[in-house]
Amino acid sequence: MKNSTSRIRLMAVIFVAVTLLFVVRLFFVQVIRGSDYAEQADRQYLRPANNIFERGSIFFTTKDGTLVSAASLKVGFMVVANPQKITEASTTYTQLASLLPDLKREKFMQQVSDRTDTYVEIATRIDQILADKIKARNITGVDIYKQKWRFYPAGPAAAHAIGFMGYKGDLYSGRYGLEKQYDSLLTRNKDGLFVNFFAELFSEFASSTQNASTGAEGDIVLTIEPIVQNALEKELTAYVEKWRPDMAAGIIINPQNGEIYAMAGRPNFDPGEKQTNIEALNNKMVEKTYEMGSIFKPLTIAAALDTGVVTASTTYNDKGCLTLNKKKFCNFDGKARGVIPVQEILNQSLNVGSTFVMQQLGTERFRNYFHAYGFSEKTGIDLPDEASGQTANLDGKPRELDLASMSFGQSIAITPVEMVRALSVLGNGGRLIRPHLVRQINHKNLLTEIIPIEPGQPVIKPETSAEISRMLTIVVDTKLADGKVKMAHYRIAAKTGTAQIAKPGGGGYYDDRNLHSFFGYFPASKPQFLIFLMSVYPKGAAYSSQTLTDPFISLNRFLINYYQVPPDR
Repeated sequence: MKNSTSRIRLMAVIFVAVTLLFVVRLFFVQVIRGSDYAEQADRQYLRPANNIFERGSIFFTTKDGTLVSAASLKVGFMVVANPQKITEASTTYTQLASLLPDLKREKFMQQVSDRTDTYVEIATRIDQILADKIKARNITGVDIYKQKWRFYPAGPAAAHAIGFMGYKGDLYSGRYGLEKQYDSLLTRNKDGLFVNFFAELFSEFASSTQNASTGAEGDIVLTIEPIVQNALEKELTAYVEKWRPDMAAGIIINPQNGEIYAMAGRPNFDPGEKQTNIEALNNKMVEKTYEMGSIFKPLTIAAALDTGVVTASTTYNDKGCLTLNKKKFCNFDGKARGVIPVQEILNQSLNVGSTFVMQQLGTERFRNYFHAYGFSEKTGIDLPDEASGQTANLDGKPRELDLASMSFGQSIAITPVEMVRALSVLGNGGRLIRPHLVRQINHKNLLTEIIPIEPGQPVIKPETSAEISRMLTIVVDTKLADGKVKMAHYRIAAKTGTAQIAKPGGGGYYDDRNLHSFFGYFPASKPQFLIFLMSVYPKGAAYSSQTLTDPFISLNRFLINYYQVPPDR
């Protein structure tokens, strides 16, 4: 009796275990692999021995957490001819042309003339209604096959971040941007879809319990906010139309955690279209370095404040020009200011003043702070082909002239994303963040991988961050546009920058070409947003304050209203 009871219990356990396995398998079939099997079931439109293109999706994230498609798949159909089965090509053309008005007779006749060929694509990306009409005619030698292709619903918006797909030889894969960076994760492998039931059951179950970061298939969710992205795109488009620069770019970032809300550049491209301008494809915000000009001055002053060698009220005698290592350089207007406080270096953007601050720091401390700002290393942003800053002048035994130039943003070339990371230090309490675009990965096995946000290494003290923010707020309240852009209830910390553009091959600088830059963060007491804008060789204005103030203020007002940012004064 006792043995009989044990056997019954054992059988019951086995029955329950088997049932659970079938339930688990059903879950994977219907939920995780449901779309794959559904496609295999739709065999009337499938091409033998060929898989339909599949790829994971990329999503923007709205401010309330809603996912919006940035890159997905579009479904349609293609018309395929088999020349070996077509006996009267002229008749076949007439039958198809009545439904495909864009079909050219000469091209069609040439395509089906090779009787050794069995597969010729006559038309692609047609819709279901047209596909059904052609199929209903039952034209000999003509078949309809389902196809999928990469689709970018936002068109050119955030194109430099998203990237695009293309061929390298016979391999169709991500070639730029996030499409390239996360190609292995977005790629779908559909080989061997139908395998032994139990073998697949256990393999699926095992893979679902593995660590999500092992390269499993998935979708990526971005920090980019689509409405914010569109606002930046709009401002850049208007800017390019007005000032006709060779290049323009913008980044909107959360300086507290490194989340990038928008990234855009000009010239731009539509990732869903055929690419003709290869130069436009490169993300110059990540892949190219620039001398940024006077937006370096707050970084130099912050370092000096942090060490205590100057304060905002420390005075110096500004003579308008200096000669170091037998080379003369001056303030932007060549004029002396006499004895003035350090605050005026920011208010009036004085090169001589920035040099004075660098001299108070000394070579070693100046070098150490600029390295701490991250200028000699890559940021680690989740985009391919990142460049690192050209900072050779920092190391070894730099000339005093080079150190002076670097203090106001010349003789040092860095990427825009490096600049954004360093400037974030000023407003976030002094920490070096990691700029990033991917918030989470939704793996196909239903596991979600949240990308961790690191606190960041301290560069300057929190009180230094507060002080430089106060000083930059004075710049906006009293000097930027003569104080006309001051907001009564919001503190905005900002600085303009104008840099000479170096001639190719080390031939000095152009006299008539400048790079314009602008950054600002707000609310300055604890900023939620940092806006960075830049352009290369804008036409018709000499200084950044003339060209970039308006787009910055427009974006500033938009973000405050869109996010309903609480006032800080």
